[in-house]
Amino acid sequence: MNTITLYRHALSGHAHRAQLMASLLGLNVELVDVDLANGDHKKADFLNKNLFGQVPVIEDAGQLISDSNAILLYLAQKYDSELQWYPRDLVVRSEIQRWLSVAAGQVANGPAAARLVNVFGAGLDHDNAKRITGNLFAILDTHLQEREWLVGNRATVADIANFSYIEHAPEGDVSLTGYPNIRKWLENVKSLPGFVPMQATKVGLAV
Repeated sequence: MNTITLYRHALSGHAHRAQLMASLLGLNVELVDVDLANGDHKKADFLNKNLFGQVPVIEDAGQLISDSNAILLYLAQKYDSELQWYPRDLVVRSEIQRWLSVAAGQVANGPAAARLVNVFGAGLDHDNAKRITGNLFAILDTHLQEREWLVGNRATVADIANFSYIEHAPEGDVSLTGYPNIRKWLENVKSLPGFVPMQATKVGLAV
């Protein structure tokens, strides 16, 4: 099996999605840390890999794939011969796409943004990010009331896309205490064979 190179930052939830998906698929991955603080992601060498200057990027047999959700779909379709992570059923795929949109929308603007303020000192509206997170978590906890997974009866790329920032929401000052179904779902993901955690930080409510 060839080795996939993952260009990432250890504290990036987007990069963790890619790392987690690769690990769950049992792939060989070489982790290459990109020094965001030094601006390496905005230098020519990295911009040649991703013109938007963002992690993660994977290199697989000479092919460069950027954007975390695009990477999830690429890995699931190339390396899961049974397509359990991204089933062929079009209705299921449409539901997965909805949750990928949530990951790129409400999750990015909610728990991810709130965490960016505390972890990286980002100049974002922290209160608004926490408000978005609260609204999202109320909907998500209801959705998971009688479900083990976001879509269908097994884990899919939808779960992987949304997991990292939601689990680390306390680092952005958002408690998970009032959301028992979300907490159960997080434990379901963590129980998957091949699970790898994202590096935690001691900020926010995680102190």
